[in-house]
Amino acid sequence: MSGLVFTARALLRTPQGRKMFRYSMASVVAVVVSVALLVVFDGLLRLGAVVSSTLATGIATVPSYEMNRKWAWGKTGRGHLWKEVVPFWVLAFIGWGFSTYAVKLTESGLRNSGLAHLERTGIIAVVYVAAFGVLWVAKFIIFNKILFATHPHDLPPSLDGRTGVPG
Repeated sequence: MSGLVFTARALLRTPQGRKMFRYSMASVVAVVVSVALLVVFDGLLRLGAVVSSTLATGIATVPSYEMNRKWAWGKTGRGHLWKEVVPFWVLAFIGWGFSTYAVKLTESGLRNSGLAHLERTGIIAVVYVAAFGVLWVAKFIIFNKILFATHPHDLPPSLDGRTGVPG
């Protein structure tokens, strides 16, 4: 166990480890927001699993984008619409499509189960989170290597090696 803790601490001291930790924390926030909204929309307002997961995903994507872009990847300024914003939302709604399919199947399977509405809502929330969890690792790789990657041509000349050491 102490070896695992040592490895985790060592990883958190690296830029990549801090990025992974911040991505994880942004994901936790997005999950909490989306599940809370899913429970409100499905459990309290009874909008149904598909409408509820759509609204929850759409709303939770806003803080998720901002936290990932600014905190996890350290980007500043405005995001580029076609290079960052649209691809981020596309990935979010790929996750939504997968999770919505999963919650719709679950909702259909539970229809005649005899479970109380609150119990069905709880099961739907677990399936919703699990479906997004499946895509979590893939999204990190896409964010890190493509979406929020820092390219040398994006850096000021003094930092990318074009002009040598600033003096």
